[in-house]
Amino acid sequence: MGAKGDTESKGKQSRRRKGAAPPSSSGFAVTNLIPGDIVCTNHDLKNKKNSTEMGLFIGIIVVVLYLYSFFESIGSLPDISSGRNMGANMNLAVMEVPISAGGTSTSKIDIENSDIHRKAESIDKKHNNDHNDNKKNKNKKKKKQEPVVDSNDIPIPAGTWPVVPIRTQPDDHETMIHVGDLKTVMTVPKFWSPPVHNNKQFTREQAMKIGTCAEKDPITGSSVRGDECPISQRTIFIGIASYRDYQCRETLESAFQRAENPNRIRVGVVDQIVVGEDVRCDEPVKPCEEDPDQALCKYRDQVDVYTMDAPLSVGPVFARHLGYRLYRGEYYATQSDAHVSFTQNWDTDIIHQLESTHNDMAVLSTYLTDIDGSIDPVSGKSLRNTRPIMCNTYYEGGAQGMHLRHGSQPERVPSIHGTPQLQPWWAAGYSFSRGHFIVNVPYDYLQSMIFQGEEMSIGIRGFTVGYDFYAPERSVCFHHYAHGVNKNKRNKVKHFWENGDRYEGTGKRAMKRLLGIVHMNPEVNSSEWDHTDIDRYGLGGVRTTEKFYEFFGIDVVKKKTEGHLCQFVMESAKMHKLFTPMLRKDGMGIDYTDYKFHWVDPHPDKQSRDESA
Repeated sequence: MGAKGDTESKGKQSRRRKGAAPPSSSGFAVTNLIPGDIVCTNHDLKNKKNSTEMGLFIGIIVVVLYLYSFFESIGSLPDISSGRNMGANMNLAVMEVPISAGGTSTSKIDIENSDIHRKAESIDKKHNNDHNDNKKNKNKKKKKQEPVVDSNDIPIPAGTWPVVPIRTQPDDHETMIHVGDLKTVMTVPKFWSPPVHNNKQFTREQAMKIGTCAEKDPITGSSVRGDECPISQRTIFIGIASYRDYQCRETLESAFQRAENPNRIRVGVVDQIVVGEDVRCDEPVKPCEEDPDQALCKYRDQVDVYTMDAPLSVGPVFARHLGYRLYRGEYYATQSDAHVSFTQNWDTDIIHQLESTHNDMAVLSTYLTDIDGSIDPVSGKSLRNTRPIMCNTYYEGGAQGMHLRHGSQPERVPSIHGTPQLQPWWAAGYSFSRGHFIVNVPYDYLQSMIFQGEEMSIGIRGFTVGYDFYAPERSVCFHHYAHGVNKNKRNKVKHFWENGDRYEGTGKRAMKRLLGIVHMNPEVNSSEWDHTDIDRYGLGGVRTTEKFYEFFGIDVVKKKTEGHLCQFVMESAKMHKLFTPMLRKDGMGIDYTDYKFHWVDPHPDKQSRDESA
């Protein structure tokens, strides 16, 4: 959006006196520019020459001053960019249509996105007009907070705490067309910020501008204090995507009730339900009048739930995309499934684990252990001294084509102690990081009916932005899987696949885009996949995908992986010990710039598809 500027110019018009020369046939004459009462005078003819020269001189001065004023006014107008920078604000309800990489012809994808663009643009105009009066009134009452601007001119909003519930802020929403049926109008929260890495190494100065503190600065009153904020007061955002899950509200109860400082926690839930049939995630088990100490009563203003009709669900990627839109600048960000139980003082524990890496680009991530036998029911403390680590990945085929997927992950006693352990992969089931991770690596909304590919997308894109993945040393929450004591109950929970027929074919197209973005389908012409909003959901500029594939033995042409990678990751923490010494001095990620490494299967004749045992 650009500000409008108005310029005004004032001048005197002189009447042409009687006897003045008529205008030339061309419509232009000197007397049109020079006032007539100066050129045509009744002075003594003896002074006519001097008077005329003086008049011309003064007239020229007037014209020069007029032109100077005009160009000064033009120069005061704001600059208008001819293009869109990577970090510029984007309204997802107005989706831009890319030019196919293979030529100028218009593809079916382009036509559909153009249709989305026209529909959403019309809707947004109506939405903006409807709320115009409200905006004016609110602006009068509420002083606008100026954004903090980084060195690359990408604005970083000034975070505030506590966060006003988004559900009460109609101006904090926008419209978009549903990516599955291409016709349903959705009102969704706006992003707090676009990615701010600008395809360059993310700086510590930028990182310290993202992250609120529950205890404001005593001098400035600011909620953004960088690492000067006491660890006990650093805020945490929990993002949860839930599909018709009765345990979602139990997960929220566990997160708040077992936190050491629940006042610094904020939860954003995308609740995909059939209203009237499923339990709402924001519905307390008992009425608040009966039990006001329930988390959904006591901390209600710290919970934002975006309710979505279950038939509109097109999988976890789109749901988590909406969940990332609920983030509002918290210091840390965590992601989990909707059916987990947290340990006592989990918030303090996981923060200390993350900080012990001394890496602001660290992301702790893993597949969670089953809840059965994992938490002491009295103390709420973990009963386990093992944890899973992400290293077992292989190619699989299917209707959506060949792609990587994670297998079962090995769970062991950590090879090192006092810090999380470096690993190659990221997991969607649990992730904990600084808040800037979900700002810089947002979920791609054009991933309809994708399940296995989401972890490859976020993990590889995150690697190119400069993030490093670690297995936590200790698990701070556990998963309710559909086996053992929870088998009967969990098997009754429905899944988004029940919408498969409704959105048939969208997954194959989405997978082409997903693989195309991370350079994993070189056999597919780039014109065959959708490049919409590639600046927001594309790669970073710190590392290449090719370096990732080289490091961890992935052949994107032959569609195969080098086996037994878990040996390198787990045994004596070889990967951790080899790579962590290259951590940048400012703690902004591991520097692989000049490092060459290629994993080769040491036992190619042995089966290695399942390394979880």
